[in-house]
Amino acid sequence: MVSRTKHFRGRNRTHGRGRKAGRGAGKRGGRGLAGMNKHRVMTRLIDHPDRWGRHGFNRMPSLRTVHEVINVSELEELADDSGRVDLRGLGYTRLLGSGRISAALEVVVDSASPGAIAKVEKSGGSVIGIGGSEEE
Repeated sequence: MVSRTKHFRGRNRTHGRGRKAGRGAGKRGGRGLAGMNKHRVMTRLIDHPDRWGRHGFNRMPSLRTVHEVINVSELEELADDSGRVDLRGLGYTRLLGSGRISAALEVVVDSASPGAIAKVEKSGGSVIGIGGSEEE
């Protein structure tokens, strides 16, 4: 353990803190992030610019369009004996083009990505969208 007199070396015994000062965190303005909205505002603005406040935006839920998506790779499992997949009836609203498909399927869905349409048509199938027409 360091001797008591070692703390005083080169200075006086209070080290510029007075008699009872320096016992807690008062000398440094609090512990941790204390005072970030009072006496350490510039520290907050400069060192932690993204820590406080809101960022980005949220659309109103009534304006959001949330699709229930399914990929091309999952279509063959859902197909019936006739080679037709009705994604509307299964609760899906959009077909995406991830994965492979080898069977010729007729897919009924509200919307589909261009890559998904190309993969289904390359395998010999077709995508039927809103109104019974293919969606481009």
